Amino acid sequence: MFSISTLQDVVRIPPSLFGTTLKKAALNILKSKYESMINADLGYIIMIMDAKVESMGKMIAGDGGTYHIVEFDALTFYPKLQEIVQGELVDITDFGAFVRIGPTDALLHLSQVMDDYLKSDVQSGVILANQSGRTLKVGSTIRTRITAVSLGKAASMGKIGITCRQPFLGADEWIAEEIKKSSDTKSGEKTKEKEADKQKKPVEVKEK
Repeated sequence: MFSISTLQDVVRIPPSLFGTTLKKAALNILKSKYESMINADLGYIIMIMDAKVESMGKMIAGDGGTYHIVEFDALTFYPKLQEIVQGELVDITDFGAFVRIGPTDALLHLSQVMDDYLKSDVQSGVILANQSGRTLKVGSTIRTRITAVSLGKAASMGKIGITCRQPFLGADEWIAEEIKKSSDTKSGEKTKEKEADKQKKPVEVKEK
């Protein structure tokens, strides 16, 4: 889930940035510090969007820089368990595939693709289902559900697990097939109900 979080910090403006505006200097420092960081509470910090800097800063003896309290907005992405997400398949491996969701890649293990015998062809970048003939390839757009999230407590790589083994999940064309099949089934059931109603109606006999 993408969101905008408002945070607060104290930034040190070094003498080398005194020639630029206070806001621009603070934004540059915040970007280098926070962007691409993974936070256990916020998730993936993608971009620093805006900042309000207190013009009155503090100085420390022996330090040429000034310290300012800054309130800033950050665009973040926090993957939530059971959340449905759309992603692009970016890599095929022997054990499954990696799907780009938001700013990171999630693991789609072979066992979580579908209930079928699957073959992973790394060189061709394709996962092939033996019985259904369905395929996944690099570049496929797929709909998945998040089943595992591990972000850790520091700025390190997070781990996300996803699944397609549920109705109306998987490649776009699979979902289209399931929707059509479901629609045809409902249409057939309605037709049967109408025919049954006709048979139940009493036959009118006119007296001579």
